[in-house]
Amino acid sequence: MYHGVSLVQTKHGRMYRMKFSNEVTLYLAGFIALIGIITSIYLATIVKNQRIETAILQQNQNLSLQQLAQKDGELAAASTTISELHGELVAIKEDLEELADDYKDEQNRNEAFENQIRDLAGTLGDLDKLAKTDEELLAKYSKVYFLNENYIPTRLSQISEKYVLPGKKDQYFHAEVIGHLKDLLDAASKAKMDLKIVSAYRSFDEQVDIKGQFSQVYGTGANTFSADQGYSEHQLGTTVDLTTPEIGGAYNSFATTKEYQWLLDNAYRYGFILSYPEGNTFYIFEPWHWRFVGIDLARYLDRSGKDFYELDQRKINEYLLNFFE
Repeated sequence: MYHGVSLVQTKHGRMYRMKFSNEVTLYLAGFIALIGIITSIYLATIVKNQRIETAILQQNQNLSLQQLAQKDGELAAASTTISELHGELVAIKEDLEELADDYKDEQNRNEAFENQIRDLAGTLGDLDKLAKTDEELLAKYSKVYFLNENYIPTRLSQISEKYVLPGKKDQYFHAEVIGHLKDLLDAASKAKMDLKIVSAYRSFDEQVDIKGQFSQVYGTGANTFSADQGYSEHQLGTTVDLTTPEIGGAYNSFATTKEYQWLLDNAYRYGFILSYPEGNTFYIFEPWHWRFVGIDLARYLDRSGKDFYELDQRKINEYLLNFFE
């Protein structure tokens, strides 16, 4: 009996275990199926999302490509515009260069015209200046040209007594060049040279008297050192006879003085020349006789080593324009 019960219990136990095993298996199969369903859904979702993302990316890529194509079109249009603008700029530059050349040509023509006007004005000014300058001032009078009895310098100024040898009467010099005479004598004084004026301007009548006095004493020999009236440079008012207080009227001795040597070395700087140097064909050597001919001409004579009376009168007249400068 007990054995039969045990068999029944054992049988029931087996059946229960089999039933439980089946239920577990069923449960596991369901669970696995559920996991598979969930996994499938998840994978499907992922695939769907990837497709969506891929579609979005594709759409964005297409949009980017469209935008890039649009930009390329814009760049191409801009390049065309830039090319056109460059061409226009080149054309404008060429036009500007042509205008600049035209302007320069016109400017050159204007400058040339201004120079012509200036030259003409200068020529007219020179002509006016020459017209107002006494042409007699550079003429060669010693036995060459005659200065008539009515000739008087345009204006005379009295020479200061300090420059005149004591005992001599008042002396006068051409007013427009007396400044050069003062400069000469002041420079000599600074160099310790004691130069004094014996005679300056002499009128036609005064020359008549002087020549008469010399003729009475020296006869025809007076012609070797004294000019006839109308041929004396003194009548121009631009000539002086110089000496020193030591030798006074002993004119021939003047050539032995240091003052005479100083004049030879420096007188040209102030426009003065020795009219009758040694070997001249007009008068005897007159170391005391100095004539103002203008600084330019005096310098030319000093540099060239020529004498005033050796020059052609036309050459001398070239210096008349700047005589008073």
